[in-house]
Amino acid sequence: MSPQELASKAGEIIGTSEWVEISQDRINKFADATGDHQFIHVDAEKAAQTPFGGTIAHGFLTLSMLPHLGENSDAPKIDGIKIAVNYGGNKTRFISPVRSGKRIRSIVKLLEMIEKRPGQWQQTNEITIEIEGEDKPALICEWMTLYFV
Repeated sequence: MSPQELASKAGEIIGTSEWVEISQDRINKFADATGDHQFIHVDAEKAAQTPFGGTIAHGFLTLSMLPHLGENSDAPKIDGIKIAVNYGGNKTRFISPVRSGKRIRSIVKLLEMIEKRPGQWQQTNEITIEIEGEDKPALICEWMTLYFV
């Protein structure tokens, strides 16, 4: 799909990802990569004594899943992309914790797709990360990506 065609879908949900499990192994590896070994993420015994009832994923782990979820979604792909880069977020809210072993997926609503300069497009999406079987999402954010075509 061309960037112009995608721009015409502003305000619409443009993609839903596959479900992805957030395993304890993934949580532990993220803790190692970031140095964040807070017990609520890596110590099942201590975490069981908290209101969470067990270990939970880091909020930033959930946020860092955006590229993987986007790649594994039915969202339209833009024709002729040379490179795509994260540009940043306008808003991010961590609504509910993702417990170890739960599955998440993304729902993407296109807010805008604008041409910043010839061949450079800025896409802004509202992304909701759902937790399978939960009423509230894990997070909601506004995320921007730059595409060079």
